[in-house]
Amino acid sequence: MAGEGKRRTRRGKRKRHSRNNASPSLQKEEQPPISPPLRPSRPPKRSRVEPPAPNSMASSSFLDKIRGRLSGAHFRMINEKLYTCSGSEALDLFKKDPELFDVYHAGYQEQMSHWPEQPVNIIIKWLKNHSSSMVVADFGCGSATLAKNVKNKVFSIDLVANDPSVIACDMSHTPLDSSSVDVAVFCLSLMGTNFSSYLQEANRVLKPCGWLLIAEVRSRFDPNNGGADPDKFCEAVCKLGYTSVLKDLKNKMFLLFYFKKKEKAAPVKYIEWPELKACLYKRR
Repeated sequence: MAGEGKRRTRRGKRKRHSRNNASPSLQKEEQPPISPPLRPSRPPKRSRVEPPAPNSMASSSFLDKIRGRLSGAHFRMINEKLYTCSGSEALDLFKKDPELFDVYHAGYQEQMSHWPEQPVNIIIKWLKNHSSSMVVADFGCGSATLAKNVKNKVFSIDLVANDPSVIACDMSHTPLDSSSVDVAVFCLSLMGTNFSSYLQEANRVLKPCGWLLIAEVRSRFDPNNGGADPDKFCEAVCKLGYTSVLKDLKNKMFLLFYFKKKEKAAPVKYIEWPELKACLYKRR
């Protein structure tokens, strides 16, 4: 019995020794890591779009004004050139740099936007009051506004074709057949030093008893300010073989002349044409 008690005592000592020598990790149960308390999530901050600074807006407005002035100056330069050169020279000018034609017509449209009434609209109304079977030749058609607003067959003619329907050529030498049209129109297009050759070409393609309609800037026919006398201009046109039917002088921006070609007329070899004053637009 005594021997058995000693054995128990030794076993108890060994157990206590083994417990004392155990690693700390085994003595104590590992506790799971404690997560920090969750905080309520905040919505992301929206980026604030700041309005442009006053200096930036002023700078943009200033640049727009500069661009407008440069564009206007470019238009006036081209416009003056077209009034002081021949048709063939103008054709060469646009062939070398076709973009000049777009610059010119953009400036032209801007100038026309200040007119209370457009002469092309009066001509459109005149055509609508006549037979739609009449064939029209529009000399200096620009963007072919006339052709787009009437039912008539229209030959749109200009120095550059910015529309598929436009015939690009020198207006004194068109590909139209002789005596092939009923109405010839010049709407603000008697430009150039040889404008009389355009009228002679229109006379060639116009049928007997056909109509010639001319709209021009009023200042070009103001003899008190260097312009031509409208009566002398009409006399020169009539020598081509026309009768003057109507002179519409009531508009403050432009004049309208209506001529009818005689059925038979003796050709005149020499016609003294009055000089038409160049229309130089003022800086706005």
